[in-house]
Amino acid sequence: MDGNLKDGYTKRPAEGRKRFCQLLRLEPDTLDQYRHWHDSRNIWPEIPAGIRRAGILDMEIYVYGTTAVMILETPLEFDWDESFGRLAGYERQAEWEDFVARFQQTGGGRRSDEKWQLAERIFSLEEALDSAVKK
Repeated sequence: MDGNLKDGYTKRPAEGRKRFCQLLRLEPDTLDQYRHWHDSRNIWPEIPAGIRRAGILDMEIYVYGTTAVMILETPLEFDWDESFGRLAGYERQAEWEDFVARFQQTGGGRRSDEKWQLAERIFSLEEALDSAVKK
């Protein structure tokens, strides 16, 4: 990728969004608890409200084995450091991060953006098809 992972990947430019992918290792013995607390019926209501208020339009978390994969969609003007800095100060966010840390292999990070690692996109079907049309 040319550039900084914190700049994100433009997703369907006509929609004005970009996408980020992050990875995190989970504690094998607590996977069921991690799933439980991330279920929309169990998550603390302040957490999704704060995520949206920080400028994130959509977020999904997937689990494969002991790896969690988070997909974020944001507006094009989303600033990673500024938005996650705001998010860290929102109501109950630090408490939530401390709570879910027991299920995560955090590497010592306390904030969400310190625990989750940005992943590099190496393929986009949309871009490949656009490129093939131009040839």
